[in-house]
Amino acid sequence: MATMTISALQKMKQQGQKIASLTAYDASFAKLMTTEGVDFMLVGDSLGNVMQGLDSTVPVTMEHMVYHTTLVRRGAPDAFVMADMPFMSYSTPSQTYDNAAQLMQAGANMVKLEGGSWLIDTIKGLTTRGVPVCAHLGLLPQSVNVLGGYKVQGKQQQQADDTLEQALALEQAGAQLLVLECVPAALGKRISEALTIPTIGIGAGPDTDGQILVMHDMLGINSDYLPKFAKNFLAESGSLAGAFSTYVEQVRDGAFPGPEHCYK
Repeated sequence: MATMTISALQKMKQQGQKIASLTAYDASFAKLMTTEGVDFMLVGDSLGNVMQGLDSTVPVTMEHMVYHTTLVRRGAPDAFVMADMPFMSYSTPSQTYDNAAQLMQAGANMVKLEGGSWLIDTIKGLTTRGVPVCAHLGLLPQSVNVLGGYKVQGKQQQQADDTLEQALALEQAGAQLLVLECVPAALGKRISEALTIPTIGIGAGPDTDGQILVMHDMLGINSDYLPKFAKNFLAESGSLAGAFSTYVEQVRDGAFPGPEHCYK
């Protein structure tokens, strides 16, 4: 399989080919995902929830993120790997640059930051220094204490308009990908059509340029609950390899997400 790059992801958007991505946290799963055709992997700070048994991503540290990024890179030496910058690791420019450098040196091809227009200067600073950035709008798990829980974002017209405005500003600042989490399907479509960079949805409807799920959710091994936007692909396919390849196939042909996985 050819090595995935940002320009290849960009080309997939232009050609209307859906992008299938998943979170990964270790070498074995990273290797299997790559073999089964997953386009890129996110070393998510969701490892706080699924690997560490925490109730939010807030306690996840840079040290944790660097460690897991190293493992994923080791398992998939040629894959495109994105890494989350954890809670409060990008609150000042100098801190951001130092932390992003650690993730890139651990094997990331791109870093992901949660937040809107307050990140514009940060994104400009990172891209100028050779660090590709993925922005993240909608539900921001690191801000769960401010948002008052895990709720769908952008349901009101004003909030939807603001989200679109911020997406355009983040693209303008140099973000090369955008993750949209837990927004109404109509807003996912609207933002994806307005941007030239690829949008990756998680609970953002079928019209984003790609989809991402937390690995433990799509394997049905996140024992607490299955989010509305997720689906148990392991139950459907009967093997780990089959779960990953079925997921890729269903994202590609538009079978996933279905109406039952979307927010109105």
